[in-house]
Amino acid sequence: MIWLQLTANTGPAECCLGVKKALARLMEEAAASGVSVTLVEEVDGPVNGTLRSVLLQLEGEAAEDAARRWSGSILWTCDSPYRQQHKRKNWFLMGAELTPPAASLGNGEIRYEATRASGPGGQHVNKTDSAIRATHVATGLSVKVQSERSQHANKKLAAQLLALKLARLAEEAESSVRTERHMQHKQAERGNARRVFVGPRFVERLPQ
Repeated sequence: MIWLQLTANTGPAECCLGVKKALARLMEEAAASGVSVTLVEEVDGPVNGTLRSVLLQLEGEAAEDAARRWSGSILWTCDSPYRQQHKRKNWFLMGAELTPPAASLGNGEIRYEATRASGPGGQHVNKTDSAIRATHVATGLSVKVQSERSQHANKKLAAQLLALKLARLAEEAESSVRTERHMQHKQAERGNARRVFVGPRFVERLPQ
């Protein structure tokens, strides 16, 4: 089991659209290779239909290879769909493998609440109270996880995500070292892209 984060870092709306397109492409590749993908968390971008970042859990024999293919700098070359005649055509996003944290933070420290899943509707959103909101009692920090899976699976993912966020807060409070995930949000290796995609259809451009 591997966690993979795709992020636009601090890039504009075009980079956030690139994250959305990269996610769709990743899901296609995962299905073809037998890799199961679970959405752990997503952060919306500034424009409807875009994503600032997405955190995924990959499972299966080919999960490590899938994560490796999407780790590093990713370049999307395309005219801006939001700003006509804008000269910039190169939009960068970043992929990074993460190690899932321990699911437990100790007895009595997390309060779980079952809630109805939310979203645009359709077959991808549960109609039952399977979503889980996990709250760290001491800090009040809260996360919500929902998927097509069981309440038990959502509870485990929520605990892991909460542990990751608490680790980040602890690191920042000490002002010593940022967590791996926080650093990936700030780092983008522009000009050294691992994969390159072109056009509105997000077609991969293979090395010459």
